[in-house]
Amino acid sequence: MKIMIVVTHLLGTGHLSRALTLGHSFAQAGHDVRVVSGGMPAPQLGSAGVRLIQLPPVRSDGVDFTRLLGPDDQIASPDHLAQRSACLTGEVMSDPPDALITELFPFGRRILRDEFKALLSAARSVPRTPKILCSIRDILAPPSKASKASKAAFAEDVVAEFYDAVLVHSDAATTPLENSWPVSDILRPYLRYTGFVAPPSPRAGPDTTGQGEIIVSAGGGSVGRALFDAAIKAASLSNADPWRILVGGQNTQSDIAELAADAPSHVHIEAARPDFRTLLMRAKASVSMCGYNTALDVLQTGVPAVFIPFDEGGEVEQGLRATALATQPTIAHLTAHSVTPHSLLSALDLVTSAPRRHVPDTGFNGAQQTVKMVEHLVDQA
Repeated sequence: MKIMIVVTHLLGTGHLSRALTLGHSFAQAGHDVRVVSGGMPAPQLGSAGVRLIQLPPVRSDGVDFTRLLGPDDQIASPDHLAQRSACLTGEVMSDPPDALITELFPFGRRILRDEFKALLSAARSVPRTPKILCSIRDILAPPSKASKASKAAFAEDVVAEFYDAVLVHSDAATTPLENSWPVSDILRPYLRYTGFVAPPSPRAGPDTTGQGEIIVSAGGGSVGRALFDAAIKAASLSNADPWRILVGGQNTQSDIAELAADAPSHVHIEAARPDFRTLLMRAKASVSMCGYNTALDVLQTGVPAVFIPFDEGGEVEQGLRATALATQPTIAHLTAHSVTPHSLLSALDLVTSAPRRHVPDTGFNGAQQTVKMVEHLVDQA
């Protein structure tokens, strides 16, 4: 079975990371997988076993998702966007997949609607139309009151016109889509809950890197400076534990140099690492934002955690997730505007003084369940 997954991450790398996790699961099941990425390259994310095809990249202008920048940090030109669309339609027409999966669209990435609609129309024009599926995380960015009706209607109209199913990567019993998105009677029949999509649980090896450390992370994107600054100030007040700050984004080395200038000697600062999940297994605690992938990393490793969700530009998705997770033992939630060095140290003391929480054996096999669902849908064709 040929699988084509289309994803564009605009700020962090979480969307691409989840798409690659799905791609790896399809590949492990013996399928031919292409992941077509339209965001900035993220070499720290492993793509072994999956064909990773890079479109001419774009990113958002910080948290302004209405402005797309190209690799030169200038507004993406019409020619640049046209090249992306031509690459997308060329991929689907020259080598038609059995299943086409768009990550987030049409529930997001509306600024790229022209290229997505061109892709969907091209998929419908090939001799054997692929199953067309949408892949979305547990919590979406809820439409604002002003745009709620139009955004929900747009998503419903596109789903009804082009899609066979919407794959919701959560548990309907604990995180139904209704928690963050208006689910109508039109949309509901398309929803297929897969469970949470996470890589296999990490395994401890002989390396002891990260042992007993406070691991501070902000994903793979160019956000998190305020979080890193707060961590350095907190570490400056206490040298009881070693700290490790993992920096991502396009300006990693310059950001590391700036942060290191203010950091005490027991704070190690480096680029985001591919063994992040293994570090968490050995860590004393994690301090991070609360994106989908990081939240699952924390749950799978059992590390005590302080979540400081990203909330710039009116973003509420991570805050909703952090509030829900903070009901579990050894997990705390601080809002970004309330973080001080003292409040962060107090939260760390709270989560590390209690017994380490139990790591559940099930609930993280959404990628494997997605493979089974897609196989069944394609077999029905």
